[in-house]
Amino acid sequence: MELQTRQLRYFVAVAEELSFTRAAQKLHIAQQALSAQIKQLEQSLGVTLLVRTTRSVTLTAAGAVFLDDTSTLLAALDDAAERARATHRSENERLVLGFLEGAALTLTEPIMSAFRDRHPGVTIEMRQFNYDDPSAGLNDRSVDVAFVRRPLTTDGVDFEHLFTEPLVALVRTDHPLADRASVDVADLIDELMYGAVTTDPAWNAFWEFEAHRGGKPGRIISHSKTLLEEYQKVAAGVGIVATVAAARWVSYPGVKTLPIADADPSEVALAWPRDTDSALVRSFIDAAIRVRDGRPDLVKRLEEPDPDERTMPTLIPY
Repeated sequence: MELQTRQLRYFVAVAEELSFTRAAQKLHIAQQALSAQIKQLEQSLGVTLLVRTTRSVTLTAAGAVFLDDTSTLLAALDDAAERARATHRSENERLVLGFLEGAALTLTEPIMSAFRDRHPGVTIEMRQFNYDDPSAGLNDRSVDVAFVRRPLTTDGVDFEHLFTEPLVALVRTDHPLADRASVDVADLIDELMYGAVTTDPAWNAFWEFEAHRGGKPGRIISHSKTLLEEYQKVAAGVGIVATVAAARWVSYPGVKTLPIADADPSEVALAWPRDTDSALVRSFIDAAIRVRDGRPDLVKRLEEPDPDERTMPTLIPY
């Protein structure tokens, strides 16, 4: 009999929540897919673990026993994996840094340089993530530290604020709003929009202006993984995209960027596992704080961008 660790984690989530809906939201997967995985697990074991009705989910006696042992097993596996990663890091002196497109923009290079000055022998392995994982590898612990954009849904993660960046709308140059110098959120909420390929509810709510819709769903016509894909869809179709002011550095035929005057800004932060014991991570955090506080000129340029600035600075030092 072969049991998948993923199925065990899914079972523990349902057993703890006693709700497929809440467990699916916590795991960031579809409820139907979660139910199918639990059924496969029960078939592999040959026992019923959960009793489902239209109103409740309860553990069977076998399920309660299995939950206790499975929780212990998964905790031991996680501890073993973390010890292995910690040993690997100490042996190889490597810091794994996750980031989304643009990372920390013009703060990225100074932060990286400040860290390298402290640790010239340490290798920084940079891993780029798309919109399908806005945690930039933190949710599955595949990175040590990450540049992220909030809000996003995470568990057991701490943040250090770096800066906030205004939002802009990407529209076709023949769009009725394209002749405007700026727009308000109210001008956009009834427009067809391109969303992001992610199941993170906090991320989607922010970028799709859920707080401004009065309970009405957004008119999302397609989902994208990258900023370039968003540009391509806007240029080829009829929808718009809400994104960050750094998009002004991207020149794409047929697409115009419009500042969104009253939108909440996007927060760029450094994030790391709350339970980390890595001295390298702590040093990287400190380097980032010192650069942020020591370069108010760069922070101001990001928080109060010149819409006419079109020259793209160095963002990611390879």
